[in-house]
Amino acid sequence: MSDSTLAVHSARPCRLAQKGRQTKAMVVDVALNLAAQVGLEGLSIGAVAELTRMSKSGVFAHFGSREELQISVVKEYHHRFEQEVFYPALKQPRGLPRLRAMFANWMKRAALRIDSDCIYISGATEFDDRLGPVHDALVESVGMWLAAVHRAIAQAKDEGHLRADADERQIAFEIHGLILALHYEARFLRLPGPIRRANAGFEAILARNAGARHVSLAALNRRHRVETQ
Repeated sequence: MSDSTLAVHSARPCRLAQKGRQTKAMVVDVALNLAAQVGLEGLSIGAVAELTRMSKSGVFAHFGSREELQISVVKEYHHRFEQEVFYPALKQPRGLPRLRAMFANWMKRAALRIDSDCIYISGATEFDDRLGPVHDALVESVGMWLAAVHRAIAQAKDEGHLRADADERQIAFEIHGLILALHYEARFLRLPGPIRRANAGFEAILARNAGARHVSLAALNRRHRVETQ
């Protein structure tokens, strides 16, 4: 067998593997969009197969079960959440600027997807009393995000932006509560102005726990105007 023939034969498995990964990524993307409308429990191999114009056996070959499909959706949702909310915030200085960026990115994401369900919130409702791998994947994802919020709050205390005796867990709890209230009022009650109220609530939390080096939103805006003039 010639070298060129060997090269062709060795390249073929690589191309097939790459195609398989691309197909699986496409299926996960479709499943994620579907879950945003009908929830994780609304996912089925058949529904995803119909939307992707694949056979049920073709979808099944990539995931093996409906549960594995749901877990893949949770992981992809978490990955996109990190890319849009968490990692951009890390570009900001430690402390309050980073915490503000995390919340602002969270608000921006919520505003853009107000008509789509939050997998973290809908998943908690669907799997709060159903133990298993999907429940565990949701808990792990939400836990990582809340841990990041908690770290940002702790750093804000270290930097003097928040009081040294401020209750980190209480602050994180209240910030998380704002997001839950935002989704409830915007998606379920369809009330006007939930993003504005969430932002006002966030500022109230920071003001109530302000440290010696606290920087208000108004001060940040004034500083930005001066720097850009």
